[in-house]
Amino acid sequence: MKANVRNGYAVHLLTATGAALALLALFSAAHEEWSHMFLWLLAALIVDGVDGPLARSVDTKANAPRIDGVLLDLVVDFLTYVFVPVFAIVQSGMIPGWTGWLCALSIVTVSALYFADTSMKTEDASFDGFPGCWNMVALVFFAMEPPIWAMVSIMLILTPMMFLPVHFVHPVRTRRWSMITLPVTLVWIVCSVILLVGTYTHFVGTGLIITSLYLLTAGGIQQILPAQSSKH
Repeated sequence: MKANVRNGYAVHLLTATGAALALLALFSAAHEEWSHMFLWLLAALIVDGVDGPLARSVDTKANAPRIDGVLLDLVVDFLTYVFVPVFAIVQSGMIPGWTGWLCALSIVTVSALYFADTSMKTEDASFDGFPGCWNMVALVFFAMEPPIWAMVSIMLILTPMMFLPVHFVHPVRTRRWSMITLPVTLVWIVCSVILLVGTYTHFVGTGLIITSLYLLTAGGIQQILPAQSSKH
């Protein structure tokens, strides 16, 4: 029994380390050390990917009930998915002047509402609306350096899409097409790491774009193509 309690709170502690990783990323962004910032955010993304299955395996709700794991996860995710990457976009000057500030202020405001939305998850563990993964968007911006009009357009599309009835797959929990989604997610991570620690190549850049497009559109395609019911 005591072991289960220790394991439960250990998982909560693991989730909470995401906040420390967010602070390290913010320090790096303040000093414009972009590769370091994204490596910290990538580490936080990996923690976010493993803490959920661990929490369910040790049943943190029963064994560590004093800490609300869902709420803790949302707090950390807002820092790592939204606050730090949006700060980096403005700090870098990629979108200069009032345009960058207006985009940033709009994103953090709408994202705060989205992270408090009790209907953000669908029955198949996908997201109902764009899940506020601005860390992934920012990484693509930094890696590909698209023109300002393209970045602003993407932000203008994705921000309201957080509350539109368009589904987005969860890289780990959405079961449908999971045999594709999990490898695509791993390829996205590998391409990201290569671009962060190495030099840009068209091959890796293309891999990042293709995997990003899949993760952005797979849920919507699943809505258009309903799952076939199993025959008994």
